[in-house]
Amino acid sequence: MNKKLNFVLILLFVIPFFGFSQTGTIKGIILNESNLPVSNVNISSGNNGTTTNENGFFELQIPANENISVEFTHLSHKRIVATFNLKNGEAIEFNPVMKEAIEQISTVVISSKQRKDVEGIVTLEPKAIRRIPGANAGVENLLKTLPGVSSNNELSTQYSVRGGNFDENLIYVNGIEVYRPFLVRSGQQEGLSFVNTDLVQNVDFSAGGFQAKYGDKLSSVLDITYRNPDSFAVNTDLSLLGGSLSVEGKSKNSKLSGIVGVRYRDNSLLVKAKETETNYDPKFADVQAFVTYKFSNKFHLSFLGNASINKYNYEPQKRQTNFGTLQDPLALLVFYEGQEKDQYQTYFGALKGTYFANENLTLDLVASTYHTLEEEYFDILAEYRLGEVNTNIGDEDLGEVEFSEGIGGQLNHGRNDIDALITNIEQKGTYTLDENEFKWSVKYTNEDIRDRLVEWEVIDSAGFSINPPTVDAFNEQPYAPYDGPLTPFQNVRATNKTQIQRLQAYLQWSKRASLGENDIWFNIGGRIHNWNVSGDGIQSNSQTVISPRGQFAIKPNWDKDMLFRIGAGLYYQPPFYRELRDSLGIVNPNVKAQQSVHVVLGNDYSFKMWDRPFKLTTEAYYKKINDVNPYTVENVRIRYRAKNNAEAYAYGLDMRLNGEFVPGTESWFSFGYLKTEENIDNRGYIARPTDQRLKFAALFQDYVPNLPKMKMYLNLVYNTGLPGGSPSYADPYEYQNRLPDYKRADAGFQYVIVDDKDNYTSGWRKPFKYLSLGIEIFNLFDTQNSITNTWVRDVYSKRQYGIPNYLTPRVFNVRTTMKF
Repeated sequence: MNKKLNFVLILLFVIPFFGFSQTGTIKGIILNESNLPVSNVNISSGNNGTTTNENGFFELQIPANENISVEFTHLSHKRIVATFNLKNGEAIEFNPVMKEAIEQISTVVISSKQRKDVEGIVTLEPKAIRRIPGANAGVENLLKTLPGVSSNNELSTQYSVRGGNFDENLIYVNGIEVYRPFLVRSGQQEGLSFVNTDLVQNVDFSAGGFQAKYGDKLSSVLDITYRNPDSFAVNTDLSLLGGSLSVEGKSKNSKLSGIVGVRYRDNSLLVKAKETETNYDPKFADVQAFVTYKFSNKFHLSFLGNASINKYNYEPQKRQTNFGTLQDPLALLVFYEGQEKDQYQTYFGALKGTYFANENLTLDLVASTYHTLEEEYFDILAEYRLGEVNTNIGDEDLGEVEFSEGIGGQLNHGRNDIDALITNIEQKGTYTLDENEFKWSVKYTNEDIRDRLVEWEVIDSAGFSINPPTVDAFNEQPYAPYDGPLTPFQNVRATNKTQIQRLQAYLQWSKRASLGENDIWFNIGGRIHNWNVSGDGIQSNSQTVISPRGQFAIKPNWDKDMLFRIGAGLYYQPPFYRELRDSLGIVNPNVKAQQSVHVVLGNDYSFKMWDRPFKLTTEAYYKKINDVNPYTVENVRIRYRAKNNAEAYAYGLDMRLNGEFVPGTESWFSFGYLKTEENIDNRGYIARPTDQRLKFAALFQDYVPNLPKMKMYLNLVYNTGLPGGSPSYADPYEYQNRLPDYKRADAGFQYVIVDDKDNYTSGWRKPFKYLSLGIEIFNLFDTQNSITNTWVRDVYSKRQYGIPNYLTPRVFNVRTTMKF
């Protein structure tokens, strides 16, 4: 890096530290009961204050990302108190009516859902995220109940959105992009999601058609905000799957605030319930911290840090899988030798500052680094018997394999390592003028990745080695001699040292206005992304893409509360390292960015039913995708071809009805239809690996009417089967098998001993601000869901059988949550 660039980066880092502030704006008109404006109303919040003018108008700035109480007082009217929690730079309208007869106090937290509705963003409540049951509870667990979001693996936090894969989703925490480990190949290895739900204040999710301010991915955005605490508290959550502890507080002078969370997870309860008998020793743990220091009213500095250490030791012993039909029952019996030892260590740190130049201009600077060290070592020998099952009731050998149709073995070896260091520095800004809002950013990223990949597999059937599909000669022993070379069925060996440098920028403009008697909002923006790939033995290559995007929303002045919106844009996804590496481990620097023309049409219909609020959200979408980089999915591991030799499309319809089906609680029902196909090398369109045709989901919260502290939570998901039942080496045009439909129901029953409204002054419950005890039932109906197939050969008929690899059966969990 030259001296001029160093000087520019230092200058960008130093300038904002002259003063920082994170604020939101409240504005509106105060009316009396006769709908006339009230002037000279005193509006105060801490040391900040203002008054209404002769038209009843006011505007007040308050600190962002924390609960702020605002008081409205007038000599001839009664006091109003309202609590607000705004994001940085956010502006909302609040139009209270002041009464003359009785005092009114509002303690409802005012949010910005209307602003998010016009942007096509779904907001999830943090309380629901923390309490909804799931084998992998958290933000992703709740996302899977939304239309358009699919996952067929309850042990994984990864998800696909509207036909995209796991690598096409953006995740931000406090405006900082976060990353996932590279080598994880199965859901049971993942451990913990990056997002610590104990620290979460706000969750926004967009399934497509998002603004230019978000990065260059094809599918979705998950935007998480961690909270700045306003008081001291301790939260803990304990269950048979592990636990979490968080501590938060604020200094007396309110300058320093912070929250620290520690988590530990053990998946033994889930994995040991599966059909494979194992010695299993997982250790998934992390610690996160979010700290903010306010040097003055205009000087805030925040730090977000994470350290995660995941160790996965797996020693399979025995497995029996029964399959087939009632007339022809079959079983696969496998005996194992060997073990797998994996280790994933990730470290993440970010500094963020905001300079509030004036009430219209805000400048941000973010510097972050992500470091991951991953090891995946395994040597596992599997010796199998494939045969008929004894079905004679009363026989002492009932369920045992009596006649073997196939006998063989499989030896898998792996020594995979990766060391990745990703560094970012970004300058962002927001400028507001009347109803206009301008946002921009310039970001530099350096990715330094060192990778060693050593994998081979030998398959044996009845004592004779099976050649890989690339070898034409077929082993016909013992009927005919075989004099060809003994070749591993799969053999991958590669060592790569790769550097990727990126320069990104965006600019967007948003405006609220009126069109006749209708309210409108629009957003226009664009991104530019330049990247350069280089490394040992790699010919340097640079590419640039430009991505224009736009959104428009209109709220007609109708009796019915309707909102219509459209979003469209040209979206690019410049390749990340994994997209540059093919199935043999070779890095191709010439891989282009995948391109998608994306159009989304949406409608929100808000109404009342049973005198309670409801909303029906409908979105139709279409994607035309060019320069597609084809891939296969095995469990949660994606293998790319590392070449742009395909085109694809996706279209569908998403619907969600949410509201208070039970008074005081929010529930919803989701439906999604999707069709996505790809054309590889002009051979014709076939289903993509993510072609999740139909999706139904429900999130239901309830309580016992005569015992309101007894809560019930139900999480239901039904997905039609994904393509993926074929061998990983197979030609997708010859195999279009689908896995069985995925059906999942998780239920939780929780008794709240102490809730937020209780105030015990004595006794053993006095120290608690919240205390609950409950039981969770995962896979309530004990449905056998499969994630992949294991393919074995019948040596006599040469027939191959796809034996399903089942996910978790019904599992019971005990859980308690406490807050002090």
